[in-house]
Order: sequence, then structure tokens, then C-alpha cells
Amino acid sequence: MKREFKYRGKSIEELEKLPFDEMIELLPSRARRSLQRGLTEQQSKLLENIKTTKESGDKKAKVRTHVRDMVVIPEMVGVKLAVYNGKEFVEFDVTPEMIGKYISEFSMTRKIIQHSAPGVGATRSSLFVPVK
Repeated sequence: MKREFKYRGKSIEELEKLPFDEMIELLPSRARRSLQRGLTEQQSKLLENIKTTKESGDKKAKVRTHVRDMVVIPEMVGVKLAVYNGKEFVEFDVTPEMIGKYISEFSMTRKIIQHSAPGVGATRSSLFVPVK
């Protein structure tokens, strides 16, 4: 039996019907304060693109963006986003569990580096190792 997702006691449908100001009050403080200041021009454009993508109904369509400081809101759920991390666009589906988080959290800018053994010429002694 699959449980229905609830965010602060409200379902996704209820959250989408709420006015923007009331929905903001349910978010964590950092996200709430960010959205209370108003959306930037790029954030507004991103929301417009997401709405048109959802209305088109195309399952494979994705929204590409450089806007990493946007908070995930209920209208974004179900959309495939591709967020730029400085080198490439990282794709992910927006799920209900992501509400209240920033989209930059899902597109990491750094990767884990694992160094292997040192190569020839890495130290003074390795220069005199026979090539045989």
C-alpha cells in the first residue's frame, strides 16, 4: 500500500490550490525569506517555462536552466529539470519530497576525486626505475 505524500499535513493538490503567500508560510525559514522578497526575473521566467511544459503534457520535455537559487514549490512537481552546474546540465525529476529545497542541491558543482598511485616521474627516486 503506497502512502500519499503530505507536506506539513497538506497533499500536493491542496498545496497547489493555496495562494502563493499561504504556501510560502509552510516552507523552511531560509526558503520562506527568499521567496517573500519576491522572485527575480530569471526565476519568474523559469516558472513560466515550467508551467508551459506541464500544460503541454509532454513526458520527455525538460526545462533547462542556469537558475540555481530557485526554491522547489508545488507547481514544479512532476517536471524534468536540467540545472547547470558550471560544466554541464544535470537532469533530475522533481518529486514532492524536494519541496522547500533549492534546485542547486540536486546539481552538485564538485565531484569526488579519488587519486590512484603516483606515476613515473612523480618523485626523484621513480626516475631511476628500470623501464624493463
